[in-house]
Amino acid sequence: MNISNNILKHYLKNVYFITGTAYAGKSTTVKMLADKYDMIFCGENYHSAVSDTVATPEFQPDICYLNNLTDWKDFVTRSPEEYERWAFSVSKEAAEFEVAELISISKDRKVIVDTNIPVDMLKEISDYNRVAVMLCPQAMSVNRFFERDDPEKQFILGIIKSCDNPEAVMENYRRGLALINSQKHYDELAGSGFFTVVREDNGTDTKEEVCDLIARHFGLCE
Repeated sequence: MNISNNILKHYLKNVYFITGTAYAGKSTTVKMLADKYDMIFCGENYHSAVSDTVATPEFQPDICYLNNLTDWKDFVTRSPEEYERWAFSVSKEAAEFEVAELISISKDRKVIVDTNIPVDMLKEISDYNRVAVMLCPQAMSVNRFFERDDPEKQFILGIIKSCDNPEAVMENYRRGLALINSQKHYDELAGSGFFTVVREDNGTDTKEEVCDLIARHFGLCE
Protein backbone atom coordinates (compact mmCIF):
# COMPACT_ATOMS: atom_id res chain seq x y z
CA MET A 1 0.00 0.00 0.00
CA ASN A 2 1.27 3.48 -0.87
CA ILE A 3 0.02 6.53 1.03
CA SER A 4 -0.08 9.80 -0.90
CA ASN A 5 2.32 12.50 0.27
CA ASN A 6 -0.44 15.04 0.94
CA ILE A 7 -1.98 12.61 3.43
CA LEU A 8 1.36 12.00 5.14
CA LYS A 9 2.02 15.75 5.31
CA HIS A 10 -1.35 16.28 7.00
CA TYR A 11 -0.71 13.67 9.66
CA LEU A 12 2.84 14.96 10.24
CA LYS A 13 1.79 18.59 10.72
CA ASN A 14 2.86 18.51 14.39
CA VAL A 15 6.31 17.13 13.61
CA TYR A 16 9.44 19.29 13.37
CA PHE A 17 12.47 17.71 11.71
CA ILE A 18 16.17 18.48 12.21
CA THR A 19 18.63 16.80 9.86
CA GLY A 20 22.19 17.43 8.71
CA THR A 21 25.78 16.27 9.04
CA ALA A 22 27.51 14.63 11.98
CA TYR A 23 28.70 16.88 14.85
CA ALA A 24 26.52 19.78 13.71
CA GLY A 25 24.68 19.88 17.05
CA LYS A 26 21.46 18.16 16.00
CA SER A 27 21.04 15.98 19.09
CA THR A 28 21.72 18.85 21.48
CA THR A 29 19.34 21.20 19.69
CA VAL A 30 16.53 18.65 19.52
CA LYS A 31 16.83 17.99 23.27
CA MET A 32 16.92 21.69 24.12
CA LEU A 33 13.87 22.46 21.99
CA ALA A 34 11.96 19.52 23.45
CA ASP A 35 12.66 20.70 26.99
CA LYS A 36 12.01 24.39 26.33
CA TYR A 37 8.77 23.98 24.38
CA ASP A 38 7.37 20.82 25.98
CA MET A 39 7.65 18.77 22.80
CA ILE A 40 7.97 15.01 22.46
CA PHE A 41 11.68 14.24 22.09
CA CYS A 42 12.77 11.81 19.38
CA GLY A 43 16.53 11.44 19.48
CA GLU A 44 18.83 9.71 17.04
CA ASN A 45 17.65 6.20 16.11
CA TYR A 46 14.47 6.63 18.18
CA HIS A 47 12.73 4.20 15.80
CA SER A 48 15.13 1.31 16.40
CA ALA A 49 13.06 -0.33 19.15
CA VAL A 50 10.49 -1.14 16.48
CA SER A 51 12.65 -1.43 13.37
CA ASP A 52 15.10 -3.84 15.01
CA THR A 53 12.18 -6.17 15.73
CA VAL A 54 10.02 -5.72 12.64
CA ALA A 55 12.61 -5.36 9.86
CA THR A 56 13.09 -8.32 7.52
CA PRO A 57 15.86 -9.05 5.01
CA GLU A 58 13.30 -8.98 2.20
CA PHE A 59 12.24 -5.38 2.83
CA GLN A 60 15.01 -3.86 5.00
CA PRO A 61 18.24 -5.76 4.26
CA ASP A 62 20.57 -3.07 5.57
CA ILE A 63 18.73 -2.59 8.85
CA CYS A 64 18.91 -6.37 9.24
CA TYR A 65 22.68 -6.26 8.71
CA LEU A 66 23.07 -5.06 12.29
CA ASN A 67 20.55 -7.56 13.64
CA ASN A 68 22.52 -10.40 12.09
CA LEU A 69 25.96 -9.06 13.02
CA THR A 70 27.91 -11.61 15.06
CA ASP A 71 31.14 -9.64 15.46
CA TRP A 72 31.11 -5.82 15.64
CA LYS A 73 34.67 -5.80 14.39
CA ASP A 74 33.20 -6.65 10.99
CA PHE A 75 31.17 -3.43 11.20
CA VAL A 76 34.15 -1.15 11.79
CA THR A 77 36.46 -2.84 9.26
CA ARG A 78 34.20 -2.59 6.21
CA SER A 79 35.48 -0.60 3.26
CA PRO A 80 34.71 3.14 3.42
CA GLU A 81 32.63 2.82 0.26
CA GLU A 82 30.49 0.03 1.73
CA TYR A 83 30.03 2.01 4.94
CA GLU A 84 28.81 5.02 2.94
CA ARG A 85 26.42 2.90 0.85
CA TRP A 86 25.06 1.14 3.92
CA ALA A 87 24.53 4.35 5.92
CA PHE A 88 22.42 6.03 3.26
CA SER A 89 20.50 2.84 2.52
CA VAL A 90 19.62 2.48 6.21
CA SER A 91 18.33 6.07 6.22
CA LYS A 92 15.93 5.23 3.41
CA GLU A 93 14.81 1.94 4.98
CA ALA A 94 14.32 3.58 8.38
CA ALA A 95 12.30 6.47 6.92
CA GLU A 96 9.17 4.33 6.74
CA PHE A 97 9.53 3.33 10.39
CA GLU A 98 10.10 6.97 11.32
CA VAL A 99 7.01 8.20 9.51
CA ALA A 100 4.82 5.49 11.03
CA GLU A 101 6.13 6.22 14.54
CA LEU A 102 5.79 9.98 14.17
CA ILE A 103 2.21 9.73 12.95
CA SER A 104 1.36 7.55 15.95
CA ILE A 105 2.73 9.97 18.57
CA SER A 106 2.07 13.43 17.12
CA LYS A 107 -1.73 13.61 16.97
CA ASP A 108 -2.19 15.83 20.03
CA ARG A 109 1.30 17.14 20.75
CA LYS A 110 4.23 18.67 18.91
CA VAL A 111 7.20 16.42 18.22
CA ILE A 112 10.84 17.36 17.58
CA VAL A 113 12.95 14.74 15.83
CA ASP A 114 16.62 14.15 15.05
CA THR A 115 16.15 12.48 11.70
CA ASN A 116 18.07 10.88 8.86
CA ILE A 117 15.10 10.91 6.49
CA PRO A 118 16.57 12.04 3.14
CA VAL A 119 15.83 15.66 2.27
CA ASP A 120 14.08 14.71 -0.96
CA MET A 121 11.58 12.73 1.12
CA LEU A 122 11.21 15.56 3.62
CA LYS A 123 10.25 17.88 0.77
CA GLU A 124 7.38 15.53 -0.05
CA ILE A 125 6.04 14.93 3.45
CA SER A 126 6.76 18.18 5.30
CA ASP A 127 7.01 21.94 4.83
CA TYR A 128 9.78 24.54 4.87
CA ASN A 129 8.86 25.79 8.35
CA ARG A 130 8.90 22.26 9.77
CA VAL A 131 12.44 21.32 8.69
CA ALA A 132 15.88 22.65 9.66
CA VAL A 133 19.25 21.51 8.33
CA MET A 134 22.31 21.71 10.58
CA LEU A 135 25.75 21.48 8.99
CA CYS A 136 29.37 21.61 10.02
CA PRO A 137 32.64 21.38 8.07
CA GLN A 138 33.78 17.90 7.07
CA ALA A 139 36.89 18.08 9.25
CA MET A 140 34.75 18.63 12.35
CA SER A 141 32.31 15.88 11.38
CA VAL A 142 35.14 13.38 11.01
CA ASN A 143 37.80 14.42 13.51
CA ARG A 144 35.42 15.13 16.39
CA PHE A 145 32.96 12.31 15.72
CA PHE A 146 33.86 10.49 18.94
CA GLU A 147 34.27 13.61 21.11
CA ARG A 148 30.93 13.22 22.91
CA ASP A 149 29.23 10.98 25.44
CA ASP A 150 26.79 9.43 22.96
CA PRO A 151 26.59 5.76 24.09
CA GLU A 152 26.38 4.38 20.55
CA LYS A 153 29.44 6.30 19.37
CA GLN A 154 31.40 5.37 22.48
CA PHE A 155 30.46 1.73 21.87
CA ILE A 156 31.86 1.93 18.33
CA LEU A 157 35.00 3.61 19.66
CA GLY A 158 35.44 0.75 22.11
CA ILE A 159 35.12 -1.81 19.31
CA ILE A 160 37.76 0.01 17.26
CA LYS A 161 40.13 0.08 20.21
CA SER A 162 39.66 -3.67 20.71
CA CYS A 163 40.79 -4.52 17.16
CA ASP A 164 44.22 -5.98 16.48
CA ASN A 165 45.42 -2.82 14.73
CA PRO A 166 43.23 -0.05 16.18
CA GLU A 167 45.11 2.79 14.48
CA ALA A 168 44.56 1.30 11.02
CA VAL A 169 40.94 0.46 11.82
CA MET A 170 40.32 4.01 13.05
CA GLU A 171 41.84 5.44 9.89
CA ASN A 172 39.64 3.15 7.77
CA TYR A 173 36.55 4.11 9.77
CA ARG A 174 37.31 7.81 9.47
CA ARG A 175 37.58 7.44 5.70
CA GLY A 176 34.04 6.08 5.75
CA LEU A 177 32.91 9.02 7.87
CA ALA A 178 34.59 11.35 5.39
CA LEU A 179 32.58 9.83 2.54
CA ILE A 180 29.30 10.09 4.46
CA ASN A 181 30.10 13.71 5.31
CA SER A 182 31.69 14.49 1.94
CA GLN A 183 31.36 17.79 0.12
CA LYS A 184 28.93 16.11 -2.24
CA HIS A 185 26.53 15.15 0.55
CA TYR A 186 27.13 18.47 2.33
CA ASP A 187 26.14 20.33 -0.83
CA GLU A 188 23.00 18.21 -1.20
CA LEU A 189 21.91 19.27 2.26
CA ALA A 190 23.02 22.88 1.87
CA GLY A 191 21.23 23.14 -1.47
CA SER A 192 18.04 21.46 -0.32
CA GLY A 193 16.17 24.74 -0.03
CA PHE A 194 15.46 24.18 3.67
CA PHE A 195 16.41 26.58 6.46
CA THR A 196 20.08 25.91 7.24
CA VAL A 197 22.43 26.62 10.15
CA VAL A 198 26.19 26.07 9.78
CA ARG A 199 28.31 25.32 12.84
CA GLU A 200 31.50 27.37 12.97
CA ASP A 201 34.78 25.88 14.19
CA ASN A 202 35.72 28.83 16.43
CA GLY A 203 35.37 27.34 19.90
CA THR A 204 32.37 29.51 20.76
CA ASP A 205 29.40 27.95 22.56
CA THR A 206 26.42 28.86 20.38
CA LYS A 207 23.91 26.26 21.63
CA GLU A 208 21.43 28.80 23.01
CA GLU A 209 21.75 31.06 19.98
CA VAL A 210 21.18 28.19 17.54
CA CYS A 211 18.28 26.85 19.59
CA ASP A 212 16.56 30.26 19.54
CA LEU A 213 17.27 30.69 15.82
CA ILE A 214 15.65 27.37 14.93
CA ALA A 215 12.78 27.95 17.36
CA ARG A 216 11.98 31.19 15.54
CA HIS A 217 12.16 29.39 12.19
CA PHE A 218 9.73 26.75 13.48
CA GLY A 219 7.43 29.44 14.90
CA LEU A 220 7.67 27.96 18.38
CA CYS A 221 8.34 31.24 20.18
CA GLU A 222 5.67 33.38 18.58
